Amino acid sequence: MLSHSTTIIIDGISYAAWLFTISIGLTLVFGVLRILNIAHGGFYSFGAYAAAYAIGIAGANGFGMAAQFAFAATLAIVIGVLIGIVVERSVLRQLYHHQEVMVLFATYAVFLILEDATKLIWGGQSLYANGPRDALGQVRLGELLYPVYDVVLILVACVLAFAVSFALNSTRVGRCVTAVVFDRELSASMGINVNRIMMGTFLVGAALGSFAGAITAPKIAVSSGIGVEVIVLAFAVVVIGGLGSIGGAAVGAIIVGLARATTAHLFPQIELFAVYAAMAAVLAVKPHGLFARPEARRI
Repeated sequence: MLSHSTTIIIDGISYAAWLFTISIGLTLVFGVLRILNIAHGGFYSFGAYAAAYAIGIAGANGFGMAAQFAFAATLAIVIGVLIGIVVERSVLRQLYHHQEVMVLFATYAVFLILEDATKLIWGGQSLYANGPRDALGQVRLGELLYPVYDVVLILVACVLAFAVSFALNSTRVGRCVTAVVFDRELSASMGINVNRIMMGTFLVGAALGSFAGAITAPKIAVSSGIGVEVIVLAFAVVVIGGLGSIGGAAVGAIIVGLARATTAHLFPQIELFAVYAAMAAVLAVKPHGLFARPEARRI
């Protein structure tokens, strides 16, 4: 018999995996560019809409579920990269040397533009793309029937964490990124193309945000405003873990996921409050988050 506590843990881990897929792009961009990228919520929205639209088109043309999801994920990533190029070149590149608060406001403006753009393109109606999630069915865990799709998301989060950590720590590009994080001027003097590294990092972050929207689309009704709640939760995750820390984002996601699952099952009236209570408790002890990196940069 599956105990109530085990159900809470499974729900919490599943929710944490979903949160991590959303937060990893956000924390990667902050770690390299030192930008609190609120526009990340806009990339998530675009990815979710693009995925729902792609699944609908592919389904109407008789493609199987695997092809539908592959088409949706690919389209979302491509759109995220294309929008990221426009945003980086037209907005962020002009503001890299300005105060961080100005960049924060600029990304907020971009977020609002992207939210309105989704309304203009797809209208105000909700889109449903539950096919891939329903096709995978459910798995029995004791007495609990759990969607296989949600279990797959846990594996996806693990793969993303490994891939990003491997790219940063075990590749030449990753070492260049690490050098830029700690000293942009010294990196440039050593022949590293700092602008290319920063642009590439932002595009990866945008693609990860759109991909997170794509894998979320089969779980929800895709509608206007979905990026608002998500960006707030993602900020809670990265703040708990320490801004710019991939491992911290994973731990932050687990803390938020378990806090939310526990209150959702036992005290549903304070489900949302629990997320921010957990963040406040962590910041009271560790004001810069659990795994914040020491400030070694001069900029």
